[in-house]
Amino acid sequence: MEGFLVALVVSFGVIFVAELGDKSQLMALTFATRFKPVPVLIGITVATAVVHLASVAIGYGLGAALPTEWISLVAGLAFLGFGAWTLRGDTLTEEEKRKAEKTSKSAIVAVSVAFFLAELGDKTMLATITLATQYGWFGTWLGSTIGMVAADALAILVGRMLGRRLPEKTIKYGAAVLFAICGLWLILEAVTQLT
Repeated sequence: MEGFLVALVVSFGVIFVAELGDKSQLMALTFATRFKPVPVLIGITVATAVVHLASVAIGYGLGAALPTEWISLVAGLAFLGFGAWTLRGDTLTEEEKRKAEKTSKSAIVAVSVAFFLAELGDKTMLATITLATQYGWFGTWLGSTIGMVAADALAILVGRMLGRRLPEKTIKYGAAVLFAICGLWLILEAVTQLT
């Protein structure tokens, strides 16, 4: 039990701190301005749990790494596409807006896919792999997942507060810029790793 608690506490602390100011927090903030917070948090939790489970499997069982540079490149291009899509925008009637706010299924899927792609090869994934080589897999997985979700929950809270005070056009442009920054960040990481 002591090893589990050490793994849980250490991995929570390391991942929580590593996530502060990370591109995933920017994504959480962006999604929180467009969707209700609970579906966003569920999507983040699902993606994080899956990615960190793979991370501890790699770190604990295999000791090998994924080709993160190519994953980062593909994810970066996808985020640039998300940014362009956000700028293009869609027009919703009031009834469609009400339905979209009630529908959490599509938000959960969108957030899960985006976070899954963004977290593959990210520093939190690599940190989780490293932690899993030193501590038990379950405590590391649970602590790293909770740490990341807690850090991103802070971003969701901030995003919801800003979303109530900012005009929709400002949110649209801000979201597009944040997606572009995330995309460029991923592409830069990939190019740096490939060269």
